[in-house]
Amino acid sequence: MNKKYNYLCLIIVILTVLSCKKDFLAVTPPDQIESELVWNDPALAQAFVTDIYNGFSLGGFSEEMLSSVSDESLFTHPNRGIDLVNAGTINPTTLGWVNDSWSYNLMYNRIRACNITIEKLSGTENGISNEQLRDQLLGEAYFLRAYYYQQLVRFMGSVPLILKSYALDDNFSVKRSTYEECITQIVKDCDEAITKLQGKTLPSGRTSSLAAMALKSRVLLYAASDLHDVPTAKSKSAVISGFANPEYLGYLSGDRTARWRAALDASKAVIDAGLGYKLNLGAPASAADGRANYKSIAMGGGSKAPGVDAAAASELILGRYFIDLSDMRYGRANGPNGYHNWAGNTPIGLLVDDYEMTDGSAFSWTNAAQKAAPYQNRDPRFYATILYDGAGWKPRDKVSGNVDPANQIQTGAYDLQEGSNVITVQGLDTRGSSIENWNGSWTGYYTQKFIDPDPNIADANQPQFVPWPFFRYTEAVLNYVEASIELNQLSNAILWLNRIRFRAGMPAVTAASQSALRDVYRHERRIEMAYEEQRYHDTRRWMIAPETLGRKTTYIKITGKFKPGKTMSAPYKYDPTVYDYTYTPTTETAQENRRWDDKVYFRPFSRDEINRNKELKQNPGY
Repeated sequence: MNKKYNYLCLIIVILTVLSCKKDFLAVTPPDQIESELVWNDPALAQAFVTDIYNGFSLGGFSEEMLSSVSDESLFTHPNRGIDLVNAGTINPTTLGWVNDSWSYNLMYNRIRACNITIEKLSGTENGISNEQLRDQLLGEAYFLRAYYYQQLVRFMGSVPLILKSYALDDNFSVKRSTYEECITQIVKDCDEAITKLQGKTLPSGRTSSLAAMALKSRVLLYAASDLHDVPTAKSKSAVISGFANPEYLGYLSGDRTARWRAALDASKAVIDAGLGYKLNLGAPASAADGRANYKSIAMGGGSKAPGVDAAAASELILGRYFIDLSDMRYGRANGPNGYHNWAGNTPIGLLVDDYEMTDGSAFSWTNAAQKAAPYQNRDPRFYATILYDGAGWKPRDKVSGNVDPANQIQTGAYDLQEGSNVITVQGLDTRGSSIENWNGSWTGYYTQKFIDPDPNIADANQPQFVPWPFFRYTEAVLNYVEASIELNQLSNAILWLNRIRFRAGMPAVTAASQSALRDVYRHERRIEMAYEEQRYHDTRRWMIAPETLGRKTTYIKITGKFKPGKTMSAPYKYDPTVYDYTYTPTTETAQENRRWDDKVYFRPFSRDEINRNKELKQNPGY
């Protein structure tokens, strides 16, 4: 009885208080702003749109990179879900690795913010009287909606097109739009962005009319590709051929030549409107200049290292810039363990072996001279992308002490003289290293493409400010080359392919037929765009994944044995006058046993998403 009496008294007190002050809880939370205020204040409206860019996440600079679900790299640390993707074992309940920059739910959260912006600024119920600002914000919202839908479509195939902001009482069960409808809408949003952003200059990291043009170029190129031409895709895949709803994957019919022509025109528009970097050479640059050109492009104006040209920032159309010191540790995530880094996404031999010789011929392990010195006389871009055994790198003493005065990458096992004995030591950047061996590369290589070479930056404990290239000028050039080849306009394709190669210090292409030039182009795109989130999508849309992504990973094993009469005491350094080096390419399956399954042409929708939306049909093979 006493407890009941106490509860009754408490209820009476609460009701008395609330009856005296009916607005007792009518307090605006201090960390929130009422929605109607946002669209009546230019600064708040800008802040709202700025927040939508957070859907970019870290761009491609996350710890796990898209390169490691392609034949570019291997992710060093297991149990992150990347191995499940590469083994073809992902399914609606086990999605494997999913990145924030293309997560289904996160993309729709950002699309909803775009829809709100477009609704509020397209109508009359806002207080943004500055027409220039209103068009700018609308242009940004149209671009961002197009970009996020593009992310979904190129991973998932078609998705439900949501072009309004939903209320709580709306029906959330929505069918997938067709692939054609998705592409049409994305291109429409790009065109809106192009128009509204024309002539406007926005800060670095925000979009532009040119960025919208670059997005349109990419989307139309993908749309013309084999994977999204359903008759072609069916002829190449039994999984796709047996799918009941191929309209979700591509065009069922229509003029494919017209699609290639649309991609050509969109790409040429970018070429005509942009600048690029050193794509006006009439002959190959020197090897040294080719390497410097490529490294400068990768730095995007974000490095102070000697020999890096800040003017290469002109190549970047849209980048993710890192201002906050806590944001970016790309070098730590991917650099050699002998520098106290994590060796995250290490190049596999399949990529390394694809770099041509400087004369344009293919590298081959069956060539005795090339096998004896595999890292000599390669495409200059190789030396700006790959860290290999014996390559010079940053001062190691900044983080590891005076263990390597030569500052060279060590990924082999070497003889050393210790007193009267010859011993074998494992290199500092191996999994047998004396420095954090658990972070050593499995493959015998490390990436350096996006790592700032500034010797004053110790990657293990200092940030870098290199932007992620969402779109760069050369991608649009390559798109133009591809469309030109498919339309049999070979002279245009050769002209622009040579300009890319000349900048890199490589000779002109010699292929003359459409088929041969297609192969040359695909190889060139692989090398030029390495680690830029292109290869994952290219192998799928060309439908060459079974013979590329389905291969087992290859590593390099290196030994250094004393030449007769030669010795060296610690510390070790690379020296071919002292050592006979042996390079043995090996195929490994212990870390990952890769295999291709045609279902992985498209990512699965999660079981939870299917349960939430009963109208959502699953992709083929799941």
